[in-house]
Amino acid sequence: MDRTQVGQQALQQAGEQVGQQAGQRVVVTAGASGIGRAMVDAFLDAGARVHVADLPGHGGDLPDGVGFTGGDVSEPADVDRLFDDVVASLGSVDVLCNNVGIAGPTGPVEELGVEGWDETMAVNVRSMFLCCRRAVPLMKEAGGGVILNTSSTAGVVGFPLRAPYAASKWAVVGLGATLAMELGEFGIRTNTLCPGSVGGDRMDRVIAAEAAETGVEAQEIRRKYADQVSMRTFVEGRDIAAMAVFLASPAARYVNGQVIAVDGGLESLRTTFRT
Repeated sequence: MDRTQVGQQALQQAGEQVGQQAGQRVVVTAGASGIGRAMVDAFLDAGARVHVADLPGHGGDLPDGVGFTGGDVSEPADVDRLFDDVVASLGSVDVLCNNVGIAGPTGPVEELGVEGWDETMAVNVRSMFLCCRRAVPLMKEAGGGVILNTSSTAGVVGFPLRAPYAASKWAVVGLGATLAMELGEFGIRTNTLCPGSVGGDRMDRVIAAEAAETGVEAQEIRRKYADQVSMRTFVEGRDIAAMAVFLASPAARYVNGQVIAVDGGLESLRTTFRT
């Protein structure tokens, strides 16, 4: 067998393994829309059983058979209720997608309020700690599992006028690296996903807030975001979801402690203008 045949065989085997999610029990936070909803759909297509956490009233459009718990996963009581529901409906959890996050306030650091900072840290970081604290004992009991934390390309570079968001996303990267070291011996893999600029309603709101802060037209800010990506494009939620399914599959059985960007090749996040 020559090198080309060996490579083709390896690719075929990896492709087959990515589809081996049948029966996996998956929890997705903020799974009712955006990246989270794309993850839900992708895991369902791969044969997994899925339970979603999102704000109350946001689960009405989820596919049949998907469990739902309404609440705020930055609050311990709501996270306890979520995992009580998960155990009741799925029995345990094999994959935790810590996907919840908010944009936080926009502006120069000296003009930001403490309340906005604290809320951003609570939703973007404390929620992941609380969910991991409940999921890890279940994964240890099951003999392994996968934790996927959604950070951002803002978690590996600076992001002017977005200090709370960037700081929280760097914290997510640190949490993932630490959990990978702490839990690897138990067969629990932890990786961090770093989406780039993802097209959709959420990015529209981010651009609108930045336009209001800087006085620059939203269309120009959108163009600058795209121009600072090597492929000159935004990504889609399904691109992030495809990576999540891969990382939860046997094909990624030794991928642990990694920070994986799905962003088209980000070059910078210095996209803002000051008038």
